[in-house]
Amino acid sequence: MNNGIRAVFHRQASPITHTCLVVNAGSRDEQEGKFGIAHFIEHLLFKETQRRSMQQILNHLEAVGGDLNAYTTKEYTCIHASILKPHLSKALDLFEDIIFHSTFPEHEMEKEKGVIADEMASYLDSPEESIIDDYEDMVYKNSGLGHNILGIEKDLLAFQQQDVHQFLRDNYDTHDIVIGITGDYELKVVEKMLKRYFEGVPDNQPKRTRDLALSNVAEHIEVPKPINQVHYMLGAPAYGMFDERKTGLLLLNNMLGGFGMSSILNLSIREKYGIAYTIESNYTVFSDTGLFTIYFGTDEEKVKRAKKLVFRELDKLKGKGVSEGQLQKAKNKFKGQIALAEENRMSMIIAVSKNVMDYDRVILLPEVFDKIDQVRTGELLTIAQDVFDDSKLSSLAFVPED
Repeated sequence: MNNGIRAVFHRQASPITHTCLVVNAGSRDEQEGKFGIAHFIEHLLFKETQRRSMQQILNHLEAVGGDLNAYTTKEYTCIHASILKPHLSKALDLFEDIIFHSTFPEHEMEKEKGVIADEMASYLDSPEESIIDDYEDMVYKNSGLGHNILGIEKDLLAFQQQDVHQFLRDNYDTHDIVIGITGDYELKVVEKMLKRYFEGVPDNQPKRTRDLALSNVAEHIEVPKPINQVHYMLGAPAYGMFDERKTGLLLLNNMLGGFGMSSILNLSIREKYGIAYTIESNYTVFSDTGLFTIYFGTDEEKVKRAKKLVFRELDKLKGKGVSEGQLQKAKNKFKGQIALAEENRMSMIIAVSKNVMDYDRVILLPEVFDKIDQVRTGELLTIAQDVFDDSKLSSLAFVPED
């Protein structure tokens, strides 16, 4: 559209339609003193618009059996809905209304501050969750990626209407908004709906510059907590979205501690020795950087052995890498998982919308599979030696208080 808003449509014969609106704005775009405002706005979008009350917003799709939700990440805000085929128009109308015409009434802002403060307290009671953000804060301190998406309570309690409107003006760039739809429609019908609801949205293209993620010296920190088990994270900065090595690290991460019970870490630490109930690795990709992490939780007396076993597996990958047979099995497993994930049509259309946002095109499964097939054992060895370099690894442990 002329205002820069883009859309992607995937036709699929189904009585159910999934649709989303993704904005390239998240917690890394917040200014110091305003941490948590992107997530706060996501909550407030459901409160009131110029023509709808909160009840009307919440009932608009629920009245026809639909589901409406939203989430905020470090770099994105996404609202999404699932409805029966005849109600796509209702969903798009609502998206346009809550994104561009929300009024953010002060009484609702005050109520929602209390809700999010409770969410923060609940989150802090879950060390297996809060350690992830504390770890990112340690690795990316003094940069936008470093603070918790929920924000800081003192910032939250001080938010005013003007702070909300300022963040929207500065970060809700219409050229960085993508609408995704998957359902059983003729393309011209979808185009007509999109133009009806979004063509009249004023063009907004603020001059935003995202601060680059800062590189910090590796640290090893222990934090006493009122907990019974030790929660431990180890990791290092890795490759960003546009780095050619990204596919190799995604594959290596999946082998090491990704989804499924047959990962290297799960087999060698949980299944063989019964040390940790949960042990996993993750590779989070951002626009300009990435973060590789390993997490486990276990009893205090088992921590030393668990760490030793983790480092043993990393040393194997840095020393001799993986065999051709291991690599082929890993490729087959990874491709199968990706294909199965596409069966979740909502996740698929959100992922496709982010493709359009980040690469200005849709990346289809054959291209993804081709990139995976091109990964070689030597590449994985080089990646392991780079990312798992001892001098780059930082660790954070939550330990029981004495």
